[in-house]
Amino acid sequence: MGEWYYIGHYGQLGPLTRDQINELIAAEVIAHDTYVWKVGMAEWIYAGRVTELASHFTSFAPSMSPPPPPGPTELPNPDRSFGSAPVYAGYSRTLAPIRSDKSRLIAGILQLVIPGVGRMYLGYGAYGVLQLLFSTCGVGYIWSVIDGVIILAGGVKYDGYGRRLGQ
Repeated sequence: MGEWYYIGHYGQLGPLTRDQINELIAAEVIAHDTYVWKVGMAEWIYAGRVTELASHFTSFAPSMSPPPPPGPTELPNPDRSFGSAPVYAGYSRTLAPIRSDKSRLIAGILQLVIPGVGRMYLGYGAYGVLQLLFSTCGVGYIWSVIDGVIILAGGVKYDGYGRRLGQ
């Protein structure tokens, strides 16, 4: 008779027999950090902490080495605008901003001529698509023209990948 339960990707599963639990552990469906519960237990606990099941888990050895501690590449840039790409993406080991291969001038002109294309060129696909879609009703076109002027005036300093824009 099944008396074991576990919480998997699809929620609470069970009741299962002890043999079924052992098979799931062997198939690595139930890991040492999977919550299990058995009739008589007060609360759900990790399978690796249940004395009956702990012997079925192979010794936990990470498959790869842990990542290095955060270094200078993750330092924030105070002049980054809200909603732009991750802070660390545009920096080298020396904290010098990586220059983008995109041109501010080309992006601004594209933005003025075809709504949203300048933003897509810079790597801001969502902005570009929204401007292109809304251009059919006029609002997107006005938004795109104002955005093109902002790009040409230097208001957009980074491309969608966090690299500093060139002239």
